[in-house]
Amino acid sequence: MLVFIAWCYTKGATLGITRIRTYMLIQTNLPECTLRSWKQEDKASLVYNANNRHVWRNLTDVFPHPYTQADAEFWITYANKAAPSIHLAIALDGTAAGGIGIIAGEGIARHTGQFGYWLGEAHWGKGIATAAARAMAAHALSDSLFERLEAPVFAWNPSSMRVLEKAGFIREGVMKRSVFKDGQFTDSVMYALIKNT
Repeated sequence: MLVFIAWCYTKGATLGITRIRTYMLIQTNLPECTLRSWKQEDKASLVYNANNRHVWRNLTDVFPHPYTQADAEFWITYANKAAPSIHLAIALDGTAAGGIGIIAGEGIARHTGQFGYWLGEAHWGKGIATAAARAMAAHALSDSLFERLEAPVFAWNPSSMRVLEKAGFIREGVMKRSVFKDGQFTDSVMYALIKNT
């Protein structure tokens, strides 16, 4: 797996040194699929792939619907400044087709990352999400920041459960009626991947 990372460092007034990711590129096992930093040129493909009710239905409410140009502009700016969290585009032949990321925990959970991904519906069922999940998890657990990756999945999304299982995640449990999405309650199924297990 090829990984290229360029970093710049800025000194905050009261926070000391903060690491800001400027560009990242991770090759997956699919030659046409890379994980890379979001670019301003991704706005049109981001809106095209994200503005889909079937995509939105399987994500947290932080992901807007409908998904607008303004949402894309905000996301691209935010995603590239979110260190130590990681937010990357899933690119197919260079074009953004989805997103993948890890939200870094805080306090006692600072070595746990909330793992998530989405892919435009036209690209479902082709092994792309699995390739992306495997590459991102391997990259994240090779760093000293993350010891554990967690991925809660809505019970109505068995396809995402299979992606996680193929990427090495283990089903840890079910949180009954813990999610209210799209006007209904559903269970959340917790998957996790632990470093060196």
